[in-house]
Amino acid sequence: MAGFPAYGEAATSGNGTNVAPLAQSREQVDSFYSAALAAGASDEGAPGLRDVHPHFYAAYVRDPDGHKLVVVCHQAEG
Repeated sequence: MAGFPAYGEAATSGNGTNVAPLAQSREQVDSFYSAALAAGASDEGAPGLRDVHPHFYAAYVRDPDGHKLVVVCHQAEG
């Protein structure tokens, strides 16, 4: 469930948090996701709209060291 630490453990810097760079376009989100997977990250949520607000377009990955990353674009499709 979003907002709760993973695996039922206590929240720490790597459990229940993520790094979230801001993208300027949905294409940047898509490019980030593809590049991250090619570099060894695992899929935590393919690029797409999320139920945060009407233009919240994001992709989620976990890097090979276990860090959770999300890149998000708040712009309408253009």
